[in-house]
Amino acid sequence: MIILDYQDWRPLYEQITEKFRMLILRGAIPPGERMPSVRQLAAELAINPNTIQRAYMELEQEGLIYPVKGRGNFVADAEQIRRKSLKDYEEELKAVVYKGLELGLEEEELLYIVSGCCKVRDKGEKNSRISSGNMLQKDAEKEIGNKEEGKE
Repeated sequence: MIILDYQDWRPLYEQITEKFRMLILRGAIPPGERMPSVRQLAAELAINPNTIQRAYMELEQEGLIYPVKGRGNFVADAEQIRRKSLKDYEEELKAVVYKGLELGLEEEELLYIVSGCCKVRDKGEKNSRISSGNMLQKDAEKEIGNKEEGKE
C-alpha cells in the first residue's frame, strides 16, 4: 500500500501522511474503512511506530481520519473529505493564479488558460500535464499575438 523513498528529502512521517492523504482523497480508501494499525504498518515498513503515529496525528488534524478508542483509526465521512479536498484545491489554484499575476499575466490570459484546460478535458484528451501545458501556452501566445495585431 505504501512505499517509502529513502532518497526523498522529506521525513518519513511526511511521506506516509502524503501517501495516505492521496489514497483517501482519491477514494482508494473509502470512508469508514479502518486504517492499518500503527504496529502493523510500522512492522510492514520496518520503521518506528512513533513515525506512523505522527503521520496519523497529521491526518487526524486535517480531518481525514478519526480515532476510535480501542478499535483504531478510520477514514472520515465522504462529505468532510470532499470539503477538505475542495478547500485544498482552492488554495492551490489561488497560489497558481497569484504566481501568474506576479509573472505579468492579465486576468484574460489566465481565464483563457483555464478555459483551455477545460476544453482539453471535455474532449477526452488526457495528455500529460507537460504536453497540455505546452499546448495551452502556444495557443495562449497565438491568441495574445492575434489580439495585439487586432486580428481577434
